[in-house]
Amino acid sequence: MGKVAAKIKVMPNSPELDLDSLEDALEDSLPEGAKIKGFERDDVAFGLVALLPTVIVPDDAGGTEAVEEAFIEVEGVESVSVENVGRI
Repeated sequence: MGKVAAKIKVMPNSPELDLDSLEDALEDSLPEGAKIKGFERDDVAFGLVALLPTVIVPDDAGGTEAVEEAFIEVEGVESVSVENVGRI
């Protein structure tokens, strides 16, 4: 069984949102078997910064759907989209 690495773009709903707290909330929301390898930040516009966590999930876990669903439920998250996916 292999693993999949996915970079997921998480847009906060406000530029005033504490991104460190949002990172912690995203890590706490992960489904079993998934883990975050690291975060990047991307300046979008007008002070809004997107988080780009790299998430590692088992290949047999149905892809990134469970992670995306968990992230969208986190308070302060406006949208979630997968930027790229690859096997590791």
